[in-house]
Amino acid sequence: PARAATVSAGPVPRQLPPPPPSFVGRTAELAALTAALEAPGGDEAAAVPITAVGGVGGVGKTSLALRWAHDNLKRFPDGQLYANLRGFDPTVRPVEPAAVVATFLTALGVDRTAVPTDPEAGFGLYRSLVADRRVLVLLDNARDAAQVRPLLPGSPSCVVVVTSRSRLGGLLAAEGAQPLTLGALSPEESRRLLATRLGAGRTAVEPAAVGDIVASCARLPLALAVAAARAAAAPELPLGELAAELRAAETRLDALDAGDLATSLRAVCDTSYDALDPTAGRLLCLLGTAPGSDIGVPAAASLAGLSPARTRSALRALEAASLVDQHTPGRFRAHDLLRLYAAERAARELPPSDRDAALRRLVDHHAHTALRAGDLVDPHSPRVPVGEPLDSAVPQEFADRDQAMAWFETEHGRLLPLQRLAADHGMHRAAWLLAWGWDLFLSRRGHLAEHLASWHAGLAAATPLRDPTLQGLARRRLAAATLRADPDDRVPLEHLGHALALFEDAGDVLNQAHTHQGLSLAWHRRGDVRMSLTHAEQALALYRTLGDALWEANALNAVGWWCAQLGDHDRARESCRESLAVCRAYGHREGEAAAWDSLGYVASRVGRHAEALDHYREALALRRALGDTYEEADVLGCLAEAHLALGDPAEARATWHQALALYRAQHRTDQVHEAEARLAALEP
Repeated sequence: PARAATVSAGPVPRQLPPPPPSFVGRTAELAALTAALEAPGGDEAAAVPITAVGGVGGVGKTSLALRWAHDNLKRFPDGQLYANLRGFDPTVRPVEPAAVVATFLTALGVDRTAVPTDPEAGFGLYRSLVADRRVLVLLDNARDAAQVRPLLPGSPSCVVVVTSRSRLGGLLAAEGAQPLTLGALSPEESRRLLATRLGAGRTAVEPAAVGDIVASCARLPLALAVAAARAAAAPELPLGELAAELRAAETRLDALDAGDLATSLRAVCDTSYDALDPTAGRLLCLLGTAPGSDIGVPAAASLAGLSPARTRSALRALEAASLVDQHTPGRFRAHDLLRLYAAERAARELPPSDRDAALRRLVDHHAHTALRAGDLVDPHSPRVPVGEPLDSAVPQEFADRDQAMAWFETEHGRLLPLQRLAADHGMHRAAWLLAWGWDLFLSRRGHLAEHLASWHAGLAAATPLRDPTLQGLARRRLAAATLRADPDDRVPLEHLGHALALFEDAGDVLNQAHTHQGLSLAWHRRGDVRMSLTHAEQALALYRTLGDALWEANALNAVGWWCAQLGDHDRARESCRESLAVCRAYGHREGEAAAWDSLGYVASRVGRHAEALDHYREALALRRALGDTYEEADVLGCLAEAHLALGDPAEARATWHQALALYRAQHRTDQVHEAEARLAALEP
């Protein structure tokens, strides 16, 4: 900062270590550091500008601070003081502030024999000597705020930069320090770092291997530097060989060890772990065993077998130590290398029974949470006997459907790993429940491959349970998922036939009716609409024996749809209108959307295109309200054709573009080609 200062006649300290070699990127962070350290001009009562540079070990905090310091030497003509506080050094204790001040005083010209023996007197003399001087004080690798606080100057003409793995919350709160948290390098910065160390020619020859090295190093500067050092030491070694070693999880941490404590990623992680309290350390270990890159507080509580309050406290401790990052409110993540370290540490320190119990609780938490969320998403869906969750596996609660859908969106990438985990632990019922709980979400969102894989796992889980109902339900849902993923597949008829036999043997009339509904769709995919109508009528008759109005309404819509396909438009319209009335009376929005869609189809078949347009718009609004993007795409296609029939090709094009975007997102190849063909035909 530019301000008037009295320059001492004593020596000017120049204690900064050399600037870091091969420094790349961090442009935004360097600019932020400059902005944070600009003291308010002309305000002599201003506080000392302090920036606390935080981040996980190996992320490049010291390199950033030194690079900035060397770039800004002219700002500090009265000197630069530097101390490595060794807050996380595995070989020595953290340096006492009094010892640091003693070295500062001698650098400022105080004779060693004149350095006060009383720590408070030493701190006071230090502050007196730097008062009104433009001095940079760089405090590297601080353990905590208590270690830093005595070393702060009292004059706003000085600037302080502190680096630490700790978030130094006390320093932020009491001294007004500005936080600057470093994350991983960007992919491009990581590639530039390797090219700088190894030569652009060498990295350009093997771009794929460079990409793999960057990914395996989690874009962490220390890991990239170690990998680069290994490659530089063996110039004849193809980078692909190093990339292969780094890709293997079991050898990655060994590969990222340059032979001393300062350049061993495992050693860096050890020092951070050893500073944790036992609860936080145990939670970090368990996080390394859990699938997925991040976790919410309720799931972490089930994993650890702790209350949500104790879990939040442990997560805050991990966050304060820069071992996890709260990237969105309530969700915490650790980079891949740290997760590998945590899993390795868990294998050494936690008994197998503890790890097994934790993973069982995690699986059970997600299974029962998915069931509760599914019930909110569709309160009219069938219920199945689910049993109670394991002790300490506390399912998450949701206030409404939107919260439930948001949870599904966040967690859906974890479904298949959790099912594999359940199978590995013999948790067959939980694996089946996961498939059931996620079914409607995956179907509505058009996650076809996941939906299919989930029910393959669900059927595999049902077999050892020897429960005919669970087996029948799995076969029926697997058939539905297969029909969407591959309409030409003949297997769905086999699954549905098995399911029907199981339900008939059990005398389960409701599930017999549901299975006939599935058979009606499967036969349509085989090109036999009359068989489709026959099964829909059988389903309707069975629902009527049960007196279930909602399921009867669903069957009425199916009957109407197949009648329209066969040209019996009057019966089709009557059946669909009856279905619509019941669904609206019961607030069954999914059934209502299906009925409007069918009525739109009937109207279009008889040339009532304006009426069809209105019906499709009703269906579209409901599908969007339900978050059913799979059916939304199909309704958009029908709506586009209605616009075209009414002589509005511009609106038809716009609507087909919307449908095409959804088809592409859902990887529905046949529909993508159809939409593209329709758009090509509509080109002006």
